[in-house]
Amino acid sequence: MDASNKPARRWRLDLAYDGKGFHGWADQDGLRTVQGTLEEWISTVLRTAEPVQLTVAGRTDAGVHARGQVAHLDLARQYDAAHLAERLLRVLPDDVVVRRVSRAPDGFDARFSAIWRHYVYRLWDAGSRPDPLLRGHVVRVRERLDLEAMNQAAAMLIGLRDFAPFCRRNDFGTSIRHLTHFEMTRTDDDTQLIECHVQADAFCHSMVRSLVGAVWAVGAGRRDLAWLERVAAHPVRHNDVYVMPAHGLCLERVGYPPDDQLADRAEQARSLRTPQEVDR
Repeated sequence: MDASNKPARRWRLDLAYDGKGFHGWADQDGLRTVQGTLEEWISTVLRTAEPVQLTVAGRTDAGVHARGQVAHLDLARQYDAAHLAERLLRVLPDDVVVRRVSRAPDGFDARFSAIWRHYVYRLWDAGSRPDPLLRGHVVRVRERLDLEAMNQAAAMLIGLRDFAPFCRRNDFGTSIRHLTHFEMTRTDDDTQLIECHVQADAFCHSMVRSLVGAVWAVGAGRRDLAWLERVAAHPVRHNDVYVMPAHGLCLERVGYPPDDQLADRAEQARSLRTPQEVDR
C-alpha cells in the first residue's frame, strides 16, 4: 500500500507565537501568517508530496499573541513526535515555537473538541510608561482604572448569550457564546499592570477586544453600567463599543474534555446554537 492510501494519523501541536510580525493566524496570499509559516516549514521538514493543512483552536487576529495555542494536522506516514518537534525548533523563525508534538487521541479536533479558550488582555493604566520589555504586550491607557467598576460590568456579561453587539457581523455563523469567566486583576497591589481574564467556549471575531473595550470604558468613567446594559441588548454590533488594540491580547490556554468525550464534544460544537438557548 502506498502512502497516499494509508489512513491518516492525527497529530496535536502545542504552539506559542508573538503576533507582532504576523497578519493573524489564517493563511492569506502574499501576507505572513502563523498558519502559512508553520505549514510551509512542516511541509519542508517532512518533505510531503502535498502541502500540510493545520486546524487550530483559536484563529487569532493580526497582532494577537498566543502562549497556549493548539492545532492538529493529519499525516499519512508515521513520525517520531519528539524528533519532529526538535527539527521544527531548529528551522522555525524566532517568533513562533512548536512546544510539543504528540499523537492525538481518537476523536480529537483542535477546534471543535475544545470546551474553552482562555485569553488575557493586559493593560497599563494611570498614564505612566510600562516596562519597556512589556511594551509589545500591554496597552497603555491614561486613566487610573476602577477595577471594581470593571468587574461589575464584566459580571453583567457572563453567561450563555448572544454577543452580536461585541462581534463583527457574520451572516453564516452564530454569535451565541457561553462566557464563563471575565475578571480584571492587578498583578500586585502597587503595580499598574492589569490582567483581564476572559474565558468562553468559543469567541467570534474581535469579541475579546470588544468586551475589554466595553469594561475599559466603564472603568475609565467614560460610560456607566446602564450604558453597558443597553449595548448588550443591541441586536447587532454596536458602534459605541471600542475594539482594543491587538497587541495587548494573548491566547493563554485551551481546554479539552477527557479523551473519551472528544468526539462527542466535536459533534456538539459543530451544531449552531439558537436564540432559544440563551440565558434569560
